[in-house]
Amino acid sequence: MKAIAVYEDGDEPVVVEKPRPEPAAGEALVRTLRVGVDGTDHEVIAGTHGEPPAGEDHLVLGHEAVGVVVDPNGTRFAVGDVVAPTVRRPPDGGNEYFTRGEPDMAPSGAYHERGIVGAHGFMAEYFTSPAAYLVDVPSGLAEWGFLVEPVSITEKAVEQAFASRSAFEWTPESVLVLGNGSLGLLTAAMLDEEFDRVYCLGRRERPDPTIDVIESIGATYVNSTKTPVSTVPDVHEPVDFVFEATGYPPHAFESVDALAPNGVAALLGVPGNMDVEIDAGRLHRELVLHNKALVGSVNSGYEHFEAAVDSLGSLPASFLSDLVTGVYPLESFEAAFVDDDTTIKTAIEFAAYEER
Repeated sequence: MKAIAVYEDGDEPVVVEKPRPEPAAGEALVRTLRVGVDGTDHEVIAGTHGEPPAGEDHLVLGHEAVGVVVDPNGTRFAVGDVVAPTVRRPPDGGNEYFTRGEPDMAPSGAYHERGIVGAHGFMAEYFTSPAAYLVDVPSGLAEWGFLVEPVSITEKAVEQAFASRSAFEWTPESVLVLGNGSLGLLTAAMLDEEFDRVYCLGRRERPDPTIDVIESIGATYVNSTKTPVSTVPDVHEPVDFVFEATGYPPHAFESVDALAPNGVAALLGVPGNMDVEIDAGRLHRELVLHNKALVGSVNSGYEHFEAAVDSLGSLPASFLSDLVTGVYPLESFEAAFVDDDTTIKTAIEFAAYEER
């Protein structure tokens, strides 16, 4: 079968031939429909993140996938079921995090991530997975099922943020999403139902497709070149919730300035090293005297994938069509990795869904 991989000494994805996998006991064989491309894939290709399985010189890419079961192999699934795989897998021997059903809480080195760290991904015509890591997707969402994984990331972050405010009555009305990439846009659309006012911050100038998407859902675009995060309270309002999806280190501290009293910021970006000058005393006072909180969140659990299926199903088809700017066949896979100002979200289609 064909797969898309990156070699340790390479700097671009290539098509490789791999044997079609055989499902082990407890695993199902899945025919891949679509796999999304995101920033992590670009980091893996550039060699700044991730590593291939032990003893191998290449890594099959892809961690945002949807497929259809072709061999249930005695699992609870049936032929034709549409599924989305979770990403994290236990390292050899497993550990307490997987035993507890909390792989998303495992620290670095205590997990493999398919298509990222230590395990081949889903950019292949077929893949196998233990049934415990496959989430049911309604057939009507087969076209968009590759978005379940990124939506699950938001589900976990929002859950963590709200849990930090659960000790008192908290009725948030406003949210500021930092980042107008595909995750930021998905998050803004998801939170539009929960919050009265949604702001989404980016660095782009008009005309721009991401700004069009932001305004199409009724959110307010904030241009950070004119309105930095710390000035949002003066220009707009102090917000109850900040969702950071930029990986820009100053945003972790500036988010505190943007928050209203009792507010919380969820940090999801994974930045490189960067020296930042801050007034540590003022930051400390803001957190303490105004009951503000910062919460870090990475990856997601099975329950977040399940919640993501429901959330994805509630998003308008018009929004999803605007968000996904390109779906490319395997023969033209290179186009899915082009990252320019006209690109928001892309995917590679390995097979078309045929409802049974």
